[in-house]
Amino acid sequence: MQIEKSTFQFLKDLQKNNNRDWFTENKPTYVKAQQNSKDVFAAIHHNLQMHDEIEKSKMMRIYRDVRFSKDKTPYKSRFANSYSRLGKSLRGGYFICLEPQNSFLAGGFWEPNKEDLFRIRKEIEMDASEIRGILKDPTYQKHFGNTFESFGELKTAPRGFDKDHPDVDLLRKKGFIATKKFTDQEVLSEDFVAKVDESFIALRPFFNLFSDILTTNLNGERI
Repeated sequence: MQIEKSTFQFLKDLQKNNNRDWFTENKPTYVKAQQNSKDVFAAIHHNLQMHDEIEKSKMMRIYRDVRFSKDKTPYKSRFANSYSRLGKSLRGGYFICLEPQNSFLAGGFWEPNKEDLFRIRKEIEMDASEIRGILKDPTYQKHFGNTFESFGELKTAPRGFDKDHPDVDLLRKKGFIATKKFTDQEVLSEDFVAKVDESFIALRPFFNLFSDILTTNLNGERI
């Protein structure tokens, strides 16, 4: 199972013709491209279930909510899917986005609630060595570099934390996300689904550590 060239061509054409008239005229092409992407997302889901427990898989709608957006184009020029891990003990989630010249996968903790974020920050404050160990791991670095992405960071340490803490760069983060980009050529290759799974497997030490943090207190006792 792989992404077809025609699927990416549809997305490229949509980028240039993002209006309802064009979309309506090309609806049959959209349906084929959507199904191709859905099949690939299903194959990725199948692979994930071989080594993780997934509670929910959700394909994002192509229709944009423009009510509160400055960008009034009606459609997203991408296909994307999220995978949620099972239950309270297996935290974190996976994400994949297929878009010409902007394809990527991600995994981690996008917008943790305030309780979870506070617990992670307290762990960092007490001892960030295990978290730093993830960032230094060769397998993690091969796929994701040596950092966590975050959709938004504080300018200084959060309230109640030392602004001169040696790990303030981690304390400032509002989320903890690993990301990996793909070229169009990589997305269209026959082994793309396998490459995605290889990267998702590389996330497990990260997920395992953060799941452990979020299900224990600072003494390491289960909560």
